[in-house]
Parts: sequence; structure tokens; C-alpha cells
Amino acid sequence: MTRLRLFAAALALIATPALAADLGDDGLHKPDWLRETFKDLREDLAEANAEGKRLLITVEQRGCIYCTKMHEEVFPDPAIDALIRDHYFVVQMNLFGDVEVTDFDGTVLPEKDMAVRWGVMFTPTLIFLPEEVAADRTAAESAVAMMPGAFGKGTTAALLTWVRDHGYENGEHFQKFLASRMSAED
Repeated sequence: MTRLRLFAAALALIATPALAADLGDDGLHKPDWLRETFKDLREDLAEANAEGKRLLITVEQRGCIYCTKMHEEVFPDPAIDALIRDHYFVVQMNLFGDVEVTDFDGTVLPEKDMAVRWGVMFTPTLIFLPEEVAADRTAAESAVAMMPGAFGKGTTAALLTWVRDHGYENGEHFQKFLASRMSAED
């Protein structure tokens, strides 16, 4: 009977959904891999490069069910968590926030206005930046990939890998990369 109870307890732990990252005062999820910065993207890019990581901006909003899905079901996956921790410098923006953001071209706007400038309409939106950005370009103009919305583990892991490995530089379309990964897993 003791073994049966142990087995049942182990199953209950496995079946329990991952705990969400803590919520900050702004109502956004705050996993410990997020970077607290002054949101000067030029400085953030320099710091990411100094650490050998890619700058990734995540735009989220309070009460976003899709953001919650990503933070509870996708980002905690051990493989995805490792990809983020090992290869990305992640800065969070609030779609309706008032914190000032300095874009690569020197424009300073509140988060909510910067999101409009970049054409961000959905949360979460992940914006992946290259290692070098021209001083006259915006983050949106410079992005190597933008992922608007919540996706499953397979798509998210594939995108993190594709950007990390510079798949966009060799002409490989992300959808073909994703399809090849999915068929390799079958």
C-alpha cells in the first residue's frame, strides 16, 4: 500500500501544471531570466553582446491569457528554459506601460508608444534582434524575427534555435526549418 501511495503522489506531482512566474507590480510575469534594465536598447544590445547572447524583447500586458500560457506551459519546459538562459538577454516591455524606452535610433518613448511605433498589436510578442543594429534603425526595422502570439513548445524551441543559429542568414525560411524539425521528431 505504501508503494501505491508513493506512486500516486509521484503521478500527482507530474500531472500538476508548472507554476507561473511571479507577477510584478505591473501585473506581468517575472521569470528570473528577465533582465531589469534602463530600457535603452543600445545599452541592452551591448550588454547582450558582451555576454555572448542575443537580445530578445518580449512585449506583454496585464491579464494576457496567452502570456500566462507561455509562462506556465512553454517557457518552463527544461529545453526552452535552457535555450533562453544560455543564449538570450531578455528585456520585457509592457504593451500599455509608461516606462521610457530608448530605441536604437535614439527615440525615447513610453513603452505603450514604442509598441505602437513598432507595430506590436498582440501579446505576447517576441522581438529578436541581431548582434549589430544601425544607429538610424528601430528595433522593429532591425528585428531578425518577430513572433506575435503564443505558440507551443515545438514552435517556440524551433524559433529560439533558428535565431540562435542564424538560420535567417542562410536563406532558410523559418517555416521550412520548423517543418524539418517536426518531421525529424516523428
